[in-house]
Amino acid sequence: MTYRWILRTLEDPGVVPRLQPRLNDLPAALTRALALRNVDSFESARDFFRASRTDLHDPLEMADMPRAAERVAQAIANEESVLVYGDYDVDGATATTICTDFLRKEGVPASFFIPDRYRDGYGLCKRGIDTAVERGASLIIALDCGITAHEEAEYAREQGLDLIICDHHTPKATLPDAYAVLDPKRDDCPYPFKELPGAGVGFKLLQATQRVRNASEDAVFAYLDLLGIAIASDIVPMYGENRVFMQEGLSALRTTERIGLQALADAAELDLSTVKTTGTIVFTIGPRINAAGRMAHAHKAVDLLLEADPAAARDRAAELETLNKERRNLDKRILNEATKQAERHITARTSHALVLYDPDWHLGVIGIVASRIVEQFYKPTIMLTRNGDSVKGSARSISGVNIYNALTDCEDVLTQFGGHDYAAGMSLPEKNVSTLRTRFNEAIAERITPELLTPTIKVDAHVDLATIGGAQDRFWAVLQQFGPFGPSNPRPVFHIGPCRVDGSPRTVGSDGAHLKFAVAPANESNGPSLDVIGFGDGDKLSLLRESQRTDTPIELVATVDENTWRGNTTLQLKLRDVRLFNPERTLGEQASHTAAKPAKDASDA
Repeated sequence: MTYRWILRTLEDPGVVPRLQPRLNDLPAALTRALALRNVDSFESARDFFRASRTDLHDPLEMADMPRAAERVAQAIANEESVLVYGDYDVDGATATTICTDFLRKEGVPASFFIPDRYRDGYGLCKRGIDTAVERGASLIIALDCGITAHEEAEYAREQGLDLIICDHHTPKATLPDAYAVLDPKRDDCPYPFKELPGAGVGFKLLQATQRVRNASEDAVFAYLDLLGIAIASDIVPMYGENRVFMQEGLSALRTTERIGLQALADAAELDLSTVKTTGTIVFTIGPRINAAGRMAHAHKAVDLLLEADPAAARDRAAELETLNKERRNLDKRILNEATKQAERHITARTSHALVLYDPDWHLGVIGIVASRIVEQFYKPTIMLTRNGDSVKGSARSISGVNIYNALTDCEDVLTQFGGHDYAAGMSLPEKNVSTLRTRFNEAIAERITPELLTPTIKVDAHVDLATIGGAQDRFWAVLQQFGPFGPSNPRPVFHIGPCRVDGSPRTVGSDGAHLKFAVAPANESNGPSLDVIGFGDGDKLSLLRESQRTDTPIELVATVDENTWRGNTTLQLKLRDVRLFNPERTLGEQASHTAAKPAKDASDA
């Protein structure tokens, strides 16, 4: 796979020299990275680096929120039985935990229900509504699902149940006829921030409930550790309220007294007090919570997060650890099979997209594998498997191609579908698989352009090695404050070069898959040297040796990170791509001949 290096453009290039003096002569590379994040003044820089709860919006601004909050307040006052209806991913599991635990602590006899991935499928189902009736509930609070559940909402009404939907997925033209429908993406919703996860919408409901009760919201903010896990794991845009919640969530996670989270971290050999970034959540905590819903049942994750007994929590956490290991082994087998099938499809026909089907694939992991296939072939991909009498699937897309809209073009061959710009789920009759393959390929063909077919690495700025300095220098001190990172606020990528390869580059890891080397300024014999690590880039060793043999400088794109080894912390570059330096080539003008592999999927941890 070949990558193009593209320097991200500024609408106003003059903002950097204007802003630098206002920020105490911050290095140009960091100033440019800030400007790319809509920071164009001292005041907006202060807001970016010092986001706080004062930046949060009034939850009662959300459409239907006053009605929903009053209904929950009524349930608390009357100690009504409430069923919390969740989803089987991390967002749904944490949302379920937050709402269930809050209601119980307020004296409500609350229980929860999460659909079985295989028996019920995604979203609201009649079995869950029947469960609410059996348990004597008068109110259902649906979290991270429900926005397209028209039939289920009507069924709940027929059963005499009030239904509050808390969702963040894209609604269709009409909304379910529920007691209240909370979704910032509603066309008629005036709420200023549209990108909350499902747990965030549920959090806002509890916050609004406390306001209408004239009760302290501290009882709600006690769940910031769980909300932070949801935000990081659901890969929602990291700006606005999500950035505030994520910053406070990381802080809360480091000091959490939640027994279940502590046990989960211990099983994963993770010291929660050291968690500084969203990456630790995405690669360590999230996959273990997800493993319950993928390999068994998501209630196991919620049971753990609600557990108050340390011994029981250790047992539950050990079970999730085992499930996660099984999931990883299954991932590898199915990825191998899917890769071979994808290669056959690409060889046999001109394909803009991939629709891969095997009735024996595990439904719980095909979404993860679909992400891997996209990384490998850079084509929008649907992975399908049989589930009972129907076929279910997960879709993943590439940058610039809205997969939800593409599936809308195929709606007549699908039984059900839903999702986001870059990820979606669906079900269909097995007889329609071949038709879906043709129709989906046509839908993608209408949306794709030659530019979209070559993946790009978007570069924030050029920076010199001397400017980066060391772990105690200003550049790193400021760069750390750019976090928490995620969509809409990615870790800044810098272009560095020309450089010379310093010392002896080598591959590392048990199979030599990774690359370790150092770089120094090309024209300075005694210039500063900085270590570089390239995960999955062992095949680039020959390029570095060619650089040394021919005395040709290199250039690279990388992020800056710290590495702690035996108590000593130093800065290092995390490689995104490297190539031989060509003084006549500028960023964006020519594709790289080698490409760093995309970041690992969150569930690979």
